[in-house]
Amino acid sequence: MKAVVYDAPKSFTIRDIPTPEPGPGEVRIRVRQTGICGTDLHIHNGKFFAEFPLTPGHELIGPVDALGEGTGFDGTEGFRLGEYVAVNPNMNCGHCEYCRVGRTLLCANLKGLGTNWPGSFAEYVVVPASLVFSVDGIDPDVSVFTEPTACAMHGVETLSPRPGSSALVFGAGPTGLLLSQLIARSGAVSVTVAASSAFKLRRAEELGIDKTFVMNRTDLAGDVGKLRTASGGGFDIVVDATGAAAVSEQCVPLTRSGGTVMFYGVTEPEDRVQVSPYDVFRREITIKGSFAEIDSFPAAIAALRSGRARTDGLITHRFTLDEYPDALDALRGDRTVHKIVIECWQE
Repeated sequence: MKAVVYDAPKSFTIRDIPTPEPGPGEVRIRVRQTGICGTDLHIHNGKFFAEFPLTPGHELIGPVDALGEGTGFDGTEGFRLGEYVAVNPNMNCGHCEYCRVGRTLLCANLKGLGTNWPGSFAEYVVVPASLVFSVDGIDPDVSVFTEPTACAMHGVETLSPRPGSSALVFGAGPTGLLLSQLIARSGAVSVTVAASSAFKLRRAEELGIDKTFVMNRTDLAGDVGKLRTASGGGFDIVVDATGAAAVSEQCVPLTRSGGTVMFYGVTEPEDRVQVSPYDVFRREITIKGSFAEIDSFPAAIAALRSGRARTDGLITHRFTLDEYPDALDALRGDRTVHKIVIECWQE
């Protein structure tokens, strides 16, 4: 089969490798398409727990192609050949101290499809059946958002918005807009999305976001003043979904007393932000982090299937496996990109 294979950070080829065979308890999926996201750029650069050699890719959907022993449909559970599925890319070990107390996403031995485990920028992928979820009946251009929607769902679970609260989300990328929609449907009465891209903010408005704000990255302090004024003194919830430390630094000043800040975007380990501990202490600000997800796929699929999480118009670019280098270039530098999908095979 054809796959993207990295031998080291920034060093990859697109080549034929053996097609994997499913063992007992495993399912082989013919990858129809897989989303590419900012995390894949971190992995390209050798960051975000990447282990080489590696085939990256973690946002996949496609039909079941082969079934290992014990994974076929038995009338109550299991899978059928040809059934469209999505794959949860995260698997915990089950025996470390975090797993044993039920905090599985903090697993000390977490494995991630496309990070330290063969991923989906390939024609086929084999995974444990426990990570496979049916998305039959959902348009593939919608179901390909299952993984980012699950991450957004975990973010909302972490926030637990109070009914009647107001929220500000920095960042209008696909995950930022999915998170914003789910916050709005989880009790918040007003959600504002701030970003520097006017066309992404137009998409936010089309998806039903209450308010948008065009950021000026060269005058973030001025933006903070404008947002505070527009919000009547701040927001109950402020989320940074950009992963930019300079943006993260503006979250606490924009949060109402007693409110919550959440760092959601992927940053580098060396990034730092300045926060006034007195401000956090005096105003009882809560600061939370939200990292990926591990058990939010059922809720994410339900939200996509029902239309509670909408993806209309988010896919702007499509590339084949052979065009993977062009997809990376577009992700890095094309301001017209919103969501890129890699089509690993075509009808």
